[in-house]
Order: sequence, then structure tokens, then C-alpha cells
Amino acid sequence: MSSITEGSSGSLLMKEFLELVMAHRPAFRQERCFRRMVTLTLAMVFCFGRHTVTQLLLTLGLVDTDWSAMYRLFSRARFDMLILARCLFRETVAHVEEDELYVVGTDGTQIPRSSHRLPGTSWLRSPRTPAFKTGIHRAQRFVHGCWFTSMENGYSRAIPLRFLPAFPAKAAKAAAAPCKEWEAAVEYVTWVRQELDVLRPKQTILWLADGSYDTVDLWNAMPERVIGAIRTAKNRVLHGYLPPEERRGNHKYGERMPKPEEWIQDWRKGTHVANILVRGVTRSLRYRIVGPVVRKGAPDVPLFLVVVNGQTYQKGKVRIRTKQRRPAAYLVSAQCQNGEWVLPLAPALLLAWLWQRWEMEVAHREMKSSLGVGEQQCWNRRSAIVSVQWSVWVYAILVLAGYRTWHLSTGPLPAGGWSQRPRRWSFNTLWRAYRTELWNVPPYRASWTPTMANWPDQATRIDILWNAVGGAARA
Repeated sequence: MSSITEGSSGSLLMKEFLELVMAHRPAFRQERCFRRMVTLTLAMVFCFGRHTVTQLLLTLGLVDTDWSAMYRLFSRARFDMLILARCLFRETVAHVEEDELYVVGTDGTQIPRSSHRLPGTSWLRSPRTPAFKTGIHRAQRFVHGCWFTSMENGYSRAIPLRFLPAFPAKAAKAAAAPCKEWEAAVEYVTWVRQELDVLRPKQTILWLADGSYDTVDLWNAMPERVIGAIRTAKNRVLHGYLPPEERRGNHKYGERMPKPEEWIQDWRKGTHVANILVRGVTRSLRYRIVGPVVRKGAPDVPLFLVVVNGQTYQKGKVRIRTKQRRPAAYLVSAQCQNGEWVLPLAPALLLAWLWQRWEMEVAHREMKSSLGVGEQQCWNRRSAIVSVQWSVWVYAILVLAGYRTWHLSTGPLPAGGWSQRPRRWSFNTLWRAYRTELWNVPPYRASWTPTMANWPDQATRIDILWNAVGGAARA
């Protein structure tokens, strides 16, 4: 290991990666299945084409061997995705103090497909069509449940913990039962609450979500000790909260409150200003808090309406452009203190976390564009789901290892002497660090040589790669 010095950033990166991989060993029944999965994980980093299972095997150099064992990792119950998620969750808890918020988020995303018979596919609204003329396409619908790292200089990262299928009732039959997006989101948050109760029962969870999850059924199914902060529509009908002792007959709601858009239009009184740090820039936000309020159909769930004013700002140094951010409204779970319903968090802290929800969209882009999530051609009812979930798990452990090594505001310098140190490391920097450090390991590079004579069998080749990775991390 002459190419990797002791204590270098690359060496630490590989150590963290291997420790994370070993922490997920309980999810695999057999050691050989575990080693095969590790080699496929490395192939996800080194494959520059489509990330199909075949291309991953070709990247590993397994040309003239039997590929059926690799495909059976997804089509058969060779590993348990729920145990993988539990192991990953427990690794993230170590980065959050007991008196801090454990912040999670949910967001729906689609995996475009071309087949009409692939399990889980259905006709969904296409995001690639213009807003003035929407279209449909064939895709699988998933709900991404993530954990947000602690904020550092106004930055955070969304690390996925689970990728739950949310197939419509008319979708092609798959191993997962049809469900709605909000049902999958509640399942994820309930699972996080149950797992956290085992380790830290008193820790509070903050749940961030967009407006598609603002349903009455979701608010009624909100788990205990979970603070929901969900974007709501500007024309949402809200009522004042009426205590149970003041209710008479069917009169369960207080007087009807103004709609969020009416609060947005009137900024003359009752507003406050909060200065929050977002991606290294201090932003001044004007907001208003109204409540407690309730939604029609959920009279026992008091909420607070948080309305944030829009902004007009300039972007760019040479070519200055004027940008505009529209006003937004959010519903936040209320908390009872001394017999009164209050906002559970400080407004500045809540607004800062609401801004970080966009990191989920950034994660979606990197999953699909860099690691090819959903490109695995698996047609089994189980593998069509598990292959996508496994790809997201690979993304999660790679990013979490980078976070453990560099945190958020540090990291290696970008390539090129003219580049300045960025405010946080990018995903391209992370992928390049993995490729550089692994490729500089002599045993690893020797096992990658495309020699056609005396080709080792599959088991021996996997052992060579496994030992090379282990040696790199221990160096």
C-alpha cells in the first residue's frame, strides 16, 4: 500500500466505507452473497455506462463466468432490505445527539420505465413535459425516506434510509401491495419512530414533506413524538382549534380562518423577521405564525400555520440575474405545554430546516444521473423492486462514508490548480475520491487487468477484490 499513506483522506474514506459495509453484514444469510454484493457496490462506482447488472459484471471483468448467482441476489431472498435499512439507521443515530432533533423527510419520485409489463409500472404524470401541457409516461413510483445530517454553515445532506414502493392500484402486479404516497410516508415515519424508541425513546423527530402529503388521513395517522412540517396549499381551508370541553354536538371546529393566501397578501402587521444561514449565505425571511388551527376532518390534531413571504434577489457576479422566490405556507404540528398549544420549535430553526428539504431533490438527481438508480434490468416481481432499493442503499453508504470522513464543509480540493476550495464537497468529488484511491491500490488494480488467459473463476476473483478493498481500508 505504498500509494496510500497513513492518515490520508483517501485512506480514511476507504476505512469508513468498509466499516459501513461490515455493519450491514447481518442482512445477508451467507458470506459469499455478502462478498458478491460488495463487489457489485464497487462496480456501481467504476461503471461509466448504464448501470445494468450486466454492465456491472462486465466492469468487474466477469465476462466468461456464470452470471446467474449475481442475478439471484435480487430475485431470491439472499438478503433482507429491512435489516439493511435498520443497520443504516443505527449508523446515522451516532451522528445525532440525544437532545437534538432527528430530522427526516419524505418525497415521492419516479423511476421511468419503457415496459408495460414490468412489475410495479403504471401510467403516471410525466415530469419531463411542460407545465402548460402535461403528459403521462410509464414509471414506477417510490417514496424516498431520508435522514438529514446536522446543518453545518447552512448546508445539509439527505441520506436515504428507505425507498418504499407506492404503486397505484392499476400498476402491474409486483411483490409489494398497492398503496398511496401518504400511506408509504406514514409507514416510513412510523418505522423510524419505532426504531428510535429502541435506542432513544425521548428523542423528537422532525418530519419534512412537500404539499402532496398534506392530507387529512396523514395528519390523523401522525405518530407520537413526531413534529410534522408539511407544505400546504395557499387556498387551504382551516378552522380555529376548539378544545373538547367546548364542543357541543357536531360542533367540533372553531370559526373559519382566513386562507393562507389571504395572510400572504396582508403583511402590514403580525409579521416577524428571522435571519437564517442557508448554504453559507444569511437570508432575511419575513414570516407569520397563525394558530392553533385544524383541518376539516381532523379536529383533534391542532396545527400551526407558518406563512413565509416571497423574496426577490440577485444572482451572479458578471451576469447579474434577478430571481424571485414565491411565498409559501406550511402546517406544523402543535405541542401542548402547560395546557396551551404552542409551536414546538423556534421559528428560526424551523425555517432553516424547511429550507433544507430541497436536498432530497438534489439526492434524486445524483441517484439517477450518477449511480443509475433504476437502470438494473430485473424483471422478477421481487427483483424489480429490490434492485432499485439496493441501488439507493449503495448511494446512501457511499455518501455517509464521505460525510464521516469530511463532514460537510471540508474535503479534498477540486481537480485543477485554478479551482478554489468549495463551500462543501460535491458528489463528483466523492465519486472521484473513491475511484482514485481504489485504483491506486496495486492488488486492486492487478485484479482488474483484463487478461483473457488463465482467467480466474468467479469465487476466486471476488476474493481477490475483497482482499484488495480490505487492504486499502486497513492501510
